[in-house]
Amino acid sequence: MKGAKKTQQSQSKELSIGFSANNSAPKIEKKISSKDKRKQSGIPKYVANRMARRIAFTTGIPTLSGMGVFIGSYFLISRGIAEISPTVTLVSSAICFLVGLLGLSYGILSASWDFAAGSFLGFENIKPNINRMKDAFKSSKKETTN
Repeated sequence: MKGAKKTQQSQSKELSIGFSANNSAPKIEKKISSKDKRKQSGIPKYVANRMARRIAFTTGIPTLSGMGVFIGSYFLISRGIAEISPTVTLVSSAICFLVGLLGLSYGILSASWDFAAGSFLGFENIKPNINRMKDAFKSSKKETTN
């Protein structure tokens, strides 16, 4: 019993020691400078979400098609339905993956930066987004040289 009392006493002491018992810790406040504000000004969340949806669509479908080419050609060859050359399988899947890679760029560049979503295909947003990208590269190049 004496051992049990000591454990209870030591447990109560351990609970009172630590960060939770120290309520007098100073609060740290961070002031945002003008450079931090520029770093925070990136892609708005609604634009990033719009880009992600476009990328998922324009990259996902061709990528799944590229994998489907392998599955389809295996099925056709294994069942004896058609004789497909491995070169044809490789080239067709490579084309699908290349279209998916182009879809990645298209999904980013065709997203509207306005609060309104814009058109379905977003062709009208490509040129302004390319200009935006060029301006961002120019400003980052100036910051690194200064």
